Amino acid sequence: MAWIVGVDVGGTFTDFSARHVAMGRTVVHKRPSTPHDPSEAILNGFAELREIAGFQGADVERFAHGTTVATNALLQGRGGRLAVITTRGFRDMLEIGRQIRPRIYDLQEDVPPPLAPRERRIEVAERIGPKGEVVTALSDDEIASVLAQIDTIEGVECVAIGLLFSFLNPEHEQRIGAALRAHRPDLFVSLSSDVQPEFREFERFSTTAINAFLQPEVSRYMTNLKARVAEEMPNAAFGIFQSSGGLMSVERAAEFPVRTALSGPAAGAVGAIKSSGKSAIADVITLDIGGTSTDVCLIRGGRTSLANVRDIAGFRIRLPLIDIHTVGAGGGSIAHLGADGLLKVGPISAGAVPGPACYCRGGMDPTVSDANMLLGRLPQTLVGGGMTLDRGKALAAIEKLSGPLGLSAEETAFGILSIAASNMVRAIRAVSVELGHDPRDFALMPFGGAGGLHVADIARELGMTRILVPRAPGILCAEGLIVSDLQENFVGSCRIKLDDAEGLAALQANLAEMQERADDWFAQEGVAEGERRLKLSLDMRYVGQNHELQVEVGGAALPDLPEMKALFFATHARAYGHHDPEAPIEIVNLRLQATARLVHGDSADIPSEAIPAPLGHHDVWFDRAGPVDTPVYDRATLPIGFALQGPAIITQIDATTVVPPWCNLRVDEASNIIMEIDQ
Repeated sequence: MAWIVGVDVGGTFTDFSARHVAMGRTVVHKRPSTPHDPSEAILNGFAELREIAGFQGADVERFAHGTTVATNALLQGRGGRLAVITTRGFRDMLEIGRQIRPRIYDLQEDVPPPLAPRERRIEVAERIGPKGEVVTALSDDEIASVLAQIDTIEGVECVAIGLLFSFLNPEHEQRIGAALRAHRPDLFVSLSSDVQPEFREFERFSTTAINAFLQPEVSRYMTNLKARVAEEMPNAAFGIFQSSGGLMSVERAAEFPVRTALSGPAAGAVGAIKSSGKSAIADVITLDIGGTSTDVCLIRGGRTSLANVRDIAGFRIRLPLIDIHTVGAGGGSIAHLGADGLLKVGPISAGAVPGPACYCRGGMDPTVSDANMLLGRLPQTLVGGGMTLDRGKALAAIEKLSGPLGLSAEETAFGILSIAASNMVRAIRAVSVELGHDPRDFALMPFGGAGGLHVADIARELGMTRILVPRAPGILCAEGLIVSDLQENFVGSCRIKLDDAEGLAALQANLAEMQERADDWFAQEGVAEGERRLKLSLDMRYVGQNHELQVEVGGAALPDLPEMKALFFATHARAYGHHDPEAPIEIVNLRLQATARLVHGDSADIPSEAIPAPLGHHDVWFDRAGPVDTPVYDRATLPIGFALQGPAIITQIDATTVVPPWCNLRVDEASNIIMEIDQ
């Protein structure tokens, strides 16, 4: 009796999805997160999930985890005490960066200080040249000097080693790393040639420093969780979701924690692709609204795009990541009056503890969830009856703002929701309009606990007419975990012009070496030949450009020269609206994605066939004109083919969906809800 379990830890709730591989039965569960120790919610929730589904821990064959530990450690500065070793003359690289202000028109905001202050950044006399040649040899005496300097740094826990051009020749980094590990086995050591062997030294050094900084915190968490999971699920393979959209081993996650920076949101994008595919809708924009933030992602043709550079908490990361845009607006976002006396929402969140005032856990500040509660959009209970909400507490919290503003509590609640929605609309524009996509050509897919509460208002604001609400919107990130595959990404820098025959030969040799590394990884993971997949892409640009475009090849082999040009022209035209067929082109990186297909099982839940009746009616405010008597339906009772004209509230264990009077809905063959908006 084999089960797959996915667990996504969010700022407010920890979500569970379990699927029986053979029968396709899927069971979902949700419980409050425990920020002081995320594993507590995971293990307690797993025990509750077992009781609900009726299986034993030994029945679980795969446990997949989406984690926020690395992100939270970076946001809160809870990493290890870091030292950095770099080539002489590059000690200040992390501080100089790209010399770009965080906000170009804000003269007051500074970039965050480096994770290692200057006194913990050590220079070493060595030099690798731009062709990988040794310009200045690394001596044993120099290595001994570096080790002695490390010993003088009080309380050092982790070391990042980033040397110039080590992505072409890692010998010096490897020698220092081996000596350091032998001398100080207690230290966590990250080499830039292992973390991200790619050109652009600032981004490579920054990513390596972040990885080393996170290693102590994440490694402790992973080691502890792995041991406890092994006790509860002795037969389960343990996978951690990475930001590029696939699973990796827990050991790999402990070694490269920077890869988990967007673990949970990336899993949501994977779940969205699977869910929208069942409804034959290939173009969607996701709207993942949780307790703390909102994540949006554009999916075109059933695929997400990958970004290779991302700033998190002001720190630069260069790694393959699903292109997700995040804003600090969620159900727990706290509303307050700014210094100018105007209403503001977020980015501070009430989180899981103490949570919104209406959650009755000690929260006193007005939040987005309190505004929804006051306006009747949230039901009296959440999580299948596991949480009872208090409208009176929501009212008391919002009245702290309505008095100074001279507004009614309901008008203030509408103001809170409008500001939160504006932040979310801007996020959607960032992944659509600003990249040349018309959001009206896409369906909007809400998920997360609060996605369905806001989706209709946001879609109407953007002129979108179709909404796709997945079967289990509040658990979609956890569902994305159980339908994901093992994945590893390889990169090789090889800058050549397309008309350079000798360079193309070097490119082919570089690809062959990367394919060997992929084969070694497949063998290490025990992946059968028939389950191995390789996908090649090229970072290309016009000669003289500063930034490159990632051009997908499709297979694992280099195409011929005319096809490479054609692929680049098409990608450039899609991104910028034009291309120049005569201008010289160059390739700067090869990227090879290795995927090992896993068994997922297909969801085979039996839909309801009964004629649904409302659970009841209550007053809901859809606009400032006043409340409307609105039926409330349990989603589990809505059969395939069911249709209604709004207004309505649809409740389920993991989420609530608001259907305003200007919307209609139907349940399609995939048990997804399709909402149409009358613009």
